[in-house]
Amino acid sequence: MFRPCIDLHEGRVKQIVGGTLTEKDAQTNFVSEQPSSWFAALYQRDGLRGGHVIQLGPGNEIAAREALAAFPGGLQLGGGVTADNAPSWLEAGAAQVIVTSWIFRGGRLDESRLSSLVKSIGRERLVLDLSCRQRDGQYWIVTDRWQKFTTLPVDANTLNKLAPHCTEFLVHAVDVEGKQAGIDLELVQTLAAHSPVPATYAGGANSIGDLETVHQASRGRVHLTIGSALDLFGGTVRYEDCVAFNRRHGGG
Repeated sequence: MFRPCIDLHEGRVKQIVGGTLTEKDAQTNFVSEQPSSWFAALYQRDGLRGGHVIQLGPGNEIAAREALAAFPGGLQLGGGVTADNAPSWLEAGAAQVIVTSWIFRGGRLDESRLSSLVKSIGRERLVLDLSCRQRDGQYWIVTDRWQKFTTLPVDANTLNKLAPHCTEFLVHAVDVEGKQAGIDLELVQTLAAHSPVPATYAGGANSIGDLETVHQASRGRVHLTIGSALDLFGGTVRYEDCVAFNRRHGGG
């Protein structure tokens, strides 16, 4: 299924090349003139639940809250989420919160932090972001705006270890994120084969055909986010075609 997104950078809706995400020199594909709430209201109109609002760095809290208020209970919220602020994001209207960096310390999974988060909000309100980059032939989870490698690979063991603590995985393929050069099918197949919970893949999608490819390759178990290639964000993939795809497959 198609899952929409609202990526926020410096308070505005943008599309950024994932591997360049530092405050000084992020490579931007698109900057919207529309506020975050406009996109959220559109997704609500078309019944697109489960999309994600991601805060890419500081200065995005107001825009994030405006999006959640426009589609209460319909969007997931990620970026800077901790056990302390997760409840307030849920109160602001997030269906779930998305967490990566906070559950890692020194590049290693901090299981006590993960447990405290689950205890605070419940696994059904938690999405774990396993966004990753390739190194030495393996996918490794990256944190801190996708710049720091952790010691945790994206493989069957990790997926099975983390699944009991969350309701879903969100996985950006950072090496292809924002480049519109095609999806990482190997990563999609890994998620389809080994994830015990639903997963949403993002990165590299450049055609409506990618939706069908992911749907077939994963037997419907992996959702796809289309960002920079979507016409809403200056691309050529028609948003209306994505909505129609979901309706054909019973998801909207």
